[in-house]
Amino acid sequence: MKSARIYLGALIVLVWGLGPFYWMAVTAFRDPNYTFDNTPWPTHLTFANFRNAFDTSRGNNFGRALVNSVIIGAATTAIALLIGMLAGYALARLAFRGKRLVAGLILSASMFPVVVLVTPLFQLFTDIGWIGHYQAMIIPNISFVLPMTVYVLSSFFSELPWELEEAARIDGASRLQAFRLVMLPLAAPAVFTTAILAFIAAVNEYLLARLLSADATEPVTVAIARFVGNDPLVEPYAAIMAAGTIVTVPLVVMVLIFQRRIISGLTAGGVKS
Repeated sequence: MKSARIYLGALIVLVWGLGPFYWMAVTAFRDPNYTFDNTPWPTHLTFANFRNAFDTSRGNNFGRALVNSVIIGAATTAIALLIGMLAGYALARLAFRGKRLVAGLILSASMFPVVVLVTPLFQLFTDIGWIGHYQAMIIPNISFVLPMTVYVLSSFFSELPWELEEAARIDGASRLQAFRLVMLPLAAPAVFTTAILAFIAAVNEYLLARLLSADATEPVTVAIARFVGNDPLVEPYAAIMAAGTIVTVPLVVMVLIFQRRIISGLTAGGVKS
């Protein structure tokens, strides 16, 4: 009975989590005339919705938005990882005054509501001429994903054995060399996990991107929300679902392929060596 309850609970979570994604994919492959058909399995299959998603004749530019999202997500992830690795290592390994206060401030920043920052960021970036440029979305995204990056990596670094670092220092390595050549390779699962989570968070951001981007720099979240169909009074739901499927499937596949590394990175920091 216990195993049956476990499998039932897992099934409920699976359906709850993947149900919307499944229905999005079904609608994406369904003829637009049958968009609101309630049949739970694929019917009236067509690839027209995907062609419509990339069609630029109506002012949509989904292809360019995909490239913009990759640029924004990759830049955000790279910078957040660079800063997060150094900050996480410092919080885990170094003793300095105000260490607990710094850690608390970093963690509290992750709970700060984004909507409060919309007006001041819009005013600031307008004054310095950044509205419509990539940096107007990359810099705020870094501040949003950085607390998570520091938290995950500092937890992992704190559980790595000190002896390895001390041995490298005794052999003549500086602290930076010991970090780069010894500790960082050991932290690869956590770094990989953090990179995936940071990239997904950056790609999924909408609120600030909607206000701070221009037509040439808007990411996929904004482009999909602005989709226009043949009739300006009718929402092109089928094309929107196709675009959402194109964006979501690579992320789902990536998580499924690297799930072992992700789980390893999230759990390794919680196990004592």
